[in-house]
Amino acid sequence: MRKKIRPVWLWLLFLTLFLGLIFQSFPVMAQGQEELRLYSQSAVLMDGLSGRILYGKNAEQIRPMASTTKIMTCILALENGKTEEWVSASSYAASQPKVRMGVRKGEQYRLEDLLYGLMLESYNDAAVMIAEFIGGTREGFAAMMNEKARELGCKDTWFITPNGLDAQETDEKGEIHTHSTTAKDLARILLYCIQESPKKEEFLKITRTQNHGFYDLENKRQIQCRNHNALLDMMDGALTGKTGFTGGAGYSYVGALEKNGKLFIIALLGCGWPPHKTWKWSDARSLLSYGMENYEKTDLYERCQKTEPLPVKADGGICWGEQPQDHVLAREDLRSEEKHVYALVKKEEKQEKKVFLPKQLQAPVKEGQKIGRVCYYVEGELLREIPLYSDRQITKMTFWGTLEHIFGLWVHKC
Repeated sequence: MRKKIRPVWLWLLFLTLFLGLIFQSFPVMAQGQEELRLYSQSAVLMDGLSGRILYGKNAEQIRPMASTTKIMTCILALENGKTEEWVSASSYAASQPKVRMGVRKGEQYRLEDLLYGLMLESYNDAAVMIAEFIGGTREGFAAMMNEKARELGCKDTWFITPNGLDAQETDEKGEIHTHSTTAKDLARILLYCIQESPKKEEFLKITRTQNHGFYDLENKRQIQCRNHNALLDMMDGALTGKTGFTGGAGYSYVGALEKNGKLFIIALLGCGWPPHKTWKWSDARSLLSYGMENYEKTDLYERCQKTEPLPVKADGGICWGEQPQDHVLAREDLRSEEKHVYALVKKEEKQEKKVFLPKQLQAPVKEGQKIGRVCYYVEGELLREIPLYSDRQITKMTFWGTLEHIFGLWVHKC
């Protein structure tokens, strides 16, 4: 009896499927960037001093964000609420899925304690309690989240839930939105939380705390929270961070590290699914180590030639004085602490300054009027713009105005 020979295409199909399963477990290089292999489907390394993206893999790809959402929930609560106030649990808050405190309808907790539960244990019911308290309704709080995202320039971010659970909605225009962000936007939001917000110190205090315990208003229930941000113990200089997971989002993470004057922010989305819970820590270490090894803190303001006051002619006008002048000097108006443009830069990256001024102005010109700008760039990307102002007033020159001035001088001499 002859052996049955399987067609060659069946063997090729089997080999393709087998190799596909094998390579799915290996990190993938970011397109066009040969330095790193990452598990994350989207990732960003951001310069926390300037906001520049230093490394990106699908940085602007829109994806679900899971519990990394809670950094926005936390900062809005700090900015709009009083941490000593008591917050009541609704039936909807009590119905939230794990991870949860297990609140019951009517229970009350201090806002500050809920924020610790939100950021350390990622409690979903705490997020809803905070949202309903700060925003009046969950929808009202989502509107606040989206408004803040727009203010920060996060045009590819859409918030629906305060806890990051997968969700979808249709707006008044009939457009369908998914609770989602990009790695670039997520890093930008954390930059705001730790660098720009008036409540940045409070945010850092909460997210850096290792353990926190509290009771409800009636002292009937005790809650113990432990920080699950492994980066705090994993890398020297780790500053803050928030993990996340849903079935739709996979594992996600956003965090920051500050060391030797350098501040880095990372955002990871779609960083594997169970059982690959630790992949995000591998990617976090890879990105932050890459940043520390390749970038140095630079002050572009000092490195580039200082901007001296520059003359600009004011057509049809004159500045009366001991020596009448028909021009102004364009100057900066900065406090000493503002005379810095810090950025993280590679040695080979091009740094430059450009001054933009009109060839001439049209009188009248007010003293302190903005008339130009100085722009600082790294690799052609604008990092900061400093306005230039007129140092004096230029009056529009007319026959009667000139005659009046001459007569005034004659009267003064007499």
